[in-house]
Amino acid sequence: MRYMATYDLMETFRNTNQWLGASALALGSYPAFSFMPNPALDMLRAWGEVTERTFQRMSVKPDWNIPTIVGASGKDRIITVEKELEGAFGDLIHFKVAARTSKKPRVLLVAPMSGHYATLLRSTVHSLLPDTELFVTDWHNARDIPVSEGKFDVEDYTLRLVEYMRHLGPDTHVIAVCQPAPLTLAATAYLAEEDPAAQPRSLTLIGGPIDPDANPTDVTDFGHRMTMGQLEETMIQRVGFKYRGVGRKVYPGLLQLASFISMNGEKHQKAFTDQIQRAAQGESSDHDKHNKFYDEYLAVMDMTAEFYLSTVDRIFKNGEIAKNQFVVNGKQVDIGKITTVAVKTVEGEADDISAPGQCIAALDLCTGLDDSKKASYVAPAAGHYGIFAGKAWRNNIRPLVLDFITANSHPVAPKSKKPANKNAAA
Repeated sequence: MRYMATYDLMETFRNTNQWLGASALALGSYPAFSFMPNPALDMLRAWGEVTERTFQRMSVKPDWNIPTIVGASGKDRIITVEKELEGAFGDLIHFKVAARTSKKPRVLLVAPMSGHYATLLRSTVHSLLPDTELFVTDWHNARDIPVSEGKFDVEDYTLRLVEYMRHLGPDTHVIAVCQPAPLTLAATAYLAEEDPAAQPRSLTLIGGPIDPDANPTDVTDFGHRMTMGQLEETMIQRVGFKYRGVGRKVYPGLLQLASFISMNGEKHQKAFTDQIQRAAQGESSDHDKHNKFYDEYLAVMDMTAEFYLSTVDRIFKNGEIAKNQFVVNGKQVDIGKITTVAVKTVEGEADDISAPGQCIAALDLCTGLDDSKKASYVAPAAGHYGIFAGKAWRNNIRPLVLDFITANSHPVAPKSKKPANKNAAA
């Protein structure tokens, strides 16, 4: 009950602040006060507007809201989202482009399960749609999954990716962003041994902790500093009575958000103070830069306790992927079995979450893969978010990834034994 009471207390705090913001907004906007302008009322209204929006966003999954894209004929193509495969812990969704006649490369975009919804990749999705037939892993909020559905840990996650790859077939190109990179590599290796015909054509790993100790960050240091007992005691709670997953052990999204914000507390505090000033002066809008960013950043989801704890224990503390000792269903997965799938890694020079060196470690693990089918790229001055959704992604990384996909769209025998190209998609 203690773990459940704490969960409900956090939700009560969030709900109360949302209500306070709405009340302040209503009071500061009261028409009867408009005959006598008062800067204090303007500030009250502005504070209420920002506060209500902030705390309301924490409990709602954002919509995809993917705009239309322009087809080769110059006409707008409407995008619809369809469920390809449904599951208790996540769905495989398909972004269908209306009236598309030309065949595009089939791409599976593996979204992180690390506190935010898959919609965090909205701009990534939109940028890939003109050139690909796109499928995305859409993970569910653990608070909404009944306990009767059972557990979901890193092995279950890996097997779910195996299921998706088998379903989409061998002509698929996989892109994994951040957290799922090591498990996507393991899923590919699993297929290489168990079902070689279902392997994807290529695998692009973006900013993922394949070997967290290759270049430690605050994230990896935290994982080593805390014992598993401490993590379970301080981070894990049971879902409260308000949601369908009542009683399920989770790492709550609100607790994760507190950790995210604490890493750059002063920066976030200034952002909200400035937004209140803009709102008081009538300079804010629904889709301004602040709201566009924080509407997504503040929308957090719970992770199952077993997924969070097994990720910390097996990926970060014990380095099972880095040591090529990862086990699925009682059988060790050998990454060296990957011999036909082209593998590319992408890192950001200024990434403080998954620092340069952590992701490129995947290439050394692929001992059975010819060097001609390996590639890597380090984006100059790019941070973690920028390598999949920022300027670095749009201007440099996306074109290289698409070139890599095109170059590996058909099975071709390796031509040479040249070393892995460190800064090009070849």
